Amino acid sequence: MNLVRLIRCVLAVCALAVGLPAAALTPEQIDKLAAPGSDARAEALNSIAAAGDESAIPFLSALAEGNVQTSVSLKKVLIVIDGKGIDAVTGKPVAKLPEDLDEVVANNVFRRELAAAIATLRLTSGDRAVRLAAAKTLQDETESDRLPLVERAIAKETDADIKALLERVRANLQLNSKDKTIRLAAITSLGSSVNPGTKTILLEMLAKKGGEFVEPDADIRFAAQKSLTEVEGRLTKGERIGQVFSGVSLGSILLLAALGLAITYGLMGVINMAHGELIMIGAYTTHVVQNLVRANAPDLFNWYLLAAVPASFMVAAAVGMALERGVIRFLYGRPLETLLATWGISLILIQAVRTIFGAQNVQVENPVWMSGGVELLSNVVLPWSRIVIIGFSAAVLLLVWLALTRTRLGLFVRGVTQNRAMASCMGVHTGRIDTWCFGLGSGIAGLAGCALSQIGNVGPDLGQSYIVDSFMVVVLGGVGQLAGTVYAAMGLGIVNKFLEGISGAVVAKIAVLVFIIIFIQKRPQGMFALKGRFADA
Repeated sequence: MNLVRLIRCVLAVCALAVGLPAAALTPEQIDKLAAPGSDARAEALNSIAAAGDESAIPFLSALAEGNVQTSVSLKKVLIVIDGKGIDAVTGKPVAKLPEDLDEVVANNVFRRELAAAIATLRLTSGDRAVRLAAAKTLQDETESDRLPLVERAIAKETDADIKALLERVRANLQLNSKDKTIRLAAITSLGSSVNPGTKTILLEMLAKKGGEFVEPDADIRFAAQKSLTEVEGRLTKGERIGQVFSGVSLGSILLLAALGLAITYGLMGVINMAHGELIMIGAYTTHVVQNLVRANAPDLFNWYLLAAVPASFMVAAAVGMALERGVIRFLYGRPLETLLATWGISLILIQAVRTIFGAQNVQVENPVWMSGGVELLSNVVLPWSRIVIIGFSAAVLLLVWLALTRTRLGLFVRGVTQNRAMASCMGVHTGRIDTWCFGLGSGIAGLAGCALSQIGNVGPDLGQSYIVDSFMVVVLGGVGQLAGTVYAAMGLGIVNKFLEGISGAVVAKIAVLVFIIIFIQKRPQGMFALKGRFADA
């Protein structure tokens, strides 16, 4: 049961305790709405919506929620919630519920009609958010009986955004007018719409049935075709915006996943096949922190990420440093053995997580402030979770850049990366730098896991989905190059999303892989070649 439904039920139960005023509906209308016949229901619903009385909303909402029942013995229609009932006509509580109660069933078609009727009645609400939601609900409505109420709502509306929506609703309702001039004006008005439902309505006017056009008037069809072209252009623009955003979102995730690998692979040339499992460890650390905050400080649950972010970094960094000190340090210069060893460690980590947390995915909830999204157009909604991850990726990238260019550790890392032998001769403890650098890269992988936990499933196999893509990003951008990693991640993300829209996800993956293979054949050093005496030797 969602929060809105729970609130409705609580308010309804409170109302039952004190009784409700008599409904604004006549007994005949209530009987028709409770009757199984669809025609009688539709007729009563249209007359109620046309009357524009908001006091009818509680009964219609109860009907939509499945809380209306009938009794043959009492010859009454009752609203029943949590074992308590009231008379739908008089609003008075019923002392004892009869045994012959029969639920009034609302099918999907009738539920949509109820939603439209309720939205129509809410157009005159004093709350802007209520009016805006009602106008959005009615965007696909074509029932002309509701036109007078929409006209009155437009005349009273002072908000420009809501008024523009209502004018498009009015145009939809005028499509069934017998006046050709009104229909042409309505169709022309719909050309400014960005609602996918408008495209469907216009396509229906241009459809053929039995070899003949559904719309016999050629002028109407011409106007519909012109408006359809305008609507499709706007929808296509919205889809492009959505694809670019999805590509940047995917690119930011690839950047987080590949950033740590770019550091470790660029510094030591270690092909760490357990990098994906370090991402997975970060995600599970977020899950553990979430549960600890929920159990010990539930009031602070919406801010658990403030603790999960550093925790995921430190846990993954500790595991990475232990991995470097315990295994990888003894395998430098032996790439095949390193690859096999880290692959075996990845299997151990996966099985360890399965033993501790189980083989099933675990739940990681978004804080309230990461729920919902920003609606740019009716077909373009930018989720807050993705927006936050894009900002988080940019912040992590900035911190890594500062660490590598403005700190003593960063100076040593760059020195070892460019010429390990010379850095050692200058007194740099290269073994210690390897450990700290591996810990930094592993910690960034943990941050990637923390971010991924907010947009997808968290399971033992989480890291396996990103290890190949991470290596592709690093190799394409240039080993050890942060700028190349950024360009490669964003480029692959955007190109992948555009190709998915054209050919599907599988073909897009294959096309990207083929492109990278050809690119590496032509430019083995990647987009950005590593500079330095050792690198150029």
